[in-house]
Amino acid sequence: MSTPVSHSSPDRASVDPAEAWEAWRAERHRALTSPTGNLALVETRWAPAGEVPDAADAGADRPDTVTVTTLRRTELVRGELEHGLRFWDADAPAVRHFDRVDAFPYDPAWVLEASYTPVPGARRIAFEHIRDNGGSRDLAVPGDITLTVDGRAYTLSAFDDDGTLLLVFGDPTNGDSTYGAGRFLFVRRTDDESRVVLDFNQAFVPPCGFSDQYNCPMPPRQNRFHLPVEAGEKLPVFRDGFDAQH
Repeated sequence: MSTPVSHSSPDRASVDPAEAWEAWRAERHRALTSPTGNLALVETRWAPAGEVPDAADAGADRPDTVTVTTLRRTELVRGELEHGLRFWDADAPAVRHFDRVDAFPYDPAWVLEASYTPVPGARRIAFEHIRDNGGSRDLAVPGDITLTVDGRAYTLSAFDDDGTLLLVFGDPTNGDSTYGAGRFLFVRRTDDESRVVLDFNQAFVPPCGFSDQYNCPMPPRQNRFHLPVEAGEKLPVFRDGFDAQH
């Protein structure tokens, strides 16, 4: 495994990494259960080709707990821009039945430093998505992340998520102790543009683990680790036998 690195930096020197992780866990719970958190998404509705729906009109006469937002994507076959609406309900069954997200104990050995090589102009790599029936969508990958884990070299592809590198990865825990379709991890940049930090303690269940209305990207082959990544979130836990996937 690559050499663990410290979280410490000039503005973090007095912060205990385990305490910072607990704070991250608390913020994660708050975000998941917020009025527009992953648990609150109850419907994603795509408009007919060429139409741009109005969120205010769609939200009229809805309960006060409902928020309507817009989104867009590129249609797979024609490559045309599609517009849609998302309906969020702060009183959704998933919110009411949610208990917690189980996680592995904090482990500093899973805080890894990696090399980062930017690609001028970025490149586009095909990512399969859960609800595209085997189709793929090209996402911009700004550079290559290289590291060695347990004696094996990897070159990982993290795509640009609104200016942040988001790694979609898989490992042998998927479908057993962790979410079956893989997990997500935000890549932390450093003062050295050629180095990044992968803190797998902050690996998290993707949005589709909390609502079946998301269409999450799946790990490409190069992002699949050969050994179990026993760090980060495992699975959501719901009360009363509730299943967020149905």
